[in-house]
Amino acid sequence: MGRYVLRRLLQLIPVFVGTTFLIYVMVWAVPGDPFAGMCGERPCNPAFVAMMTDKYNMDETVFVQYFLYLGNLLQGDFGETFSGLAVGDLIALRYPVSIQLAVIAVAIEAVIGIAAGILTGLRGRGFVDNLVLVSTLFLISIPTFVTGFLLQIVFGLELGWFPATVSSEATWGELIMPGFVLGSLSMAYVSRLTRTSIAENRRADFMRTALAKGQPKRRIVGVHLLRNSAIPVLTFLGTDLGNLMGGAIVTEGIFGIPGIGGLIYDSILNKEGVTVTGVVVLLVIVFLLVNLIIDLLYAVLDPRIRYD
Repeated sequence: MGRYVLRRLLQLIPVFVGTTFLIYVMVWAVPGDPFAGMCGERPCNPAFVAMMTDKYNMDETVFVQYFLYLGNLLQGDFGETFSGLAVGDLIALRYPVSIQLAVIAVAIEAVIGIAAGILTGLRGRGFVDNLVLVSTLFLISIPTFVTGFLLQIVFGLELGWFPATVSSEATWGELIMPGFVLGSLSMAYVSRLTRTSIAENRRADFMRTALAKGQPKRRIVGVHLLRNSAIPVLTFLGTDLGNLMGGAIVTEGIFGIPGIGGLIYDSILNKEGVTVTGVVVLLVIVFLLVNLIIDLLYAVLDPRIRYD
């Protein structure tokens, strides 16, 4: 196991360098003057433009710019915005809220989605199965912003069960409804994926062997069926956690959440390439680490998997 983890960590290095380089090139290749609007309606003074160009190494080639940025990144420096704010401080201010929101969304989609998938997968076709299939199809068909506005109006404004908007403190209770909105689409996919995986594994050879040995039904279902069926679901949930951390722009906008999605959106509008690069690089690190953890959990769920 230790050798496998070390090998995977070494494999993450070229992946990290390659993805961050592509991100850096794509962000800074966006056409337009990055200093436009910094001097009001008047064009910026050439001396100011020259100073900013030298400060952010924009007179160098993209390869030199990237390796200078990578060197600072390895020291924990995510760069500085054109207005002089540290990108690391902006991320530290916004990222915890996005983590809270993503954790709530993944928890909701995991609990409800897996429970619905297990229920329909074990019972087979019937009223409950049709109800879950129709409900998940309904969630998949509706855009996230529509779901967000409906829940905000019904449960936030009409019934008053949850806050219609999120305060600057962004408590866990305030993030429950936005978390449900954010995870609703994935919840439908998790339910269908769990149902399909259970239905497929019910006909597997190891299930027939367990039945032939006369093992209790609870052990057959809990140990053999559910653990083997959980592997594709775990993969989906792990990758979805990274997606939700950076893809919550619409949900954060509806509920006024001061998260990382709004920071990315504002940075794109203001052409703050340093901020966009820093946030996306952090998301890449999260993706790589989450995928490593998921790979290690495979051996826990399936004893046949060994990392030698």
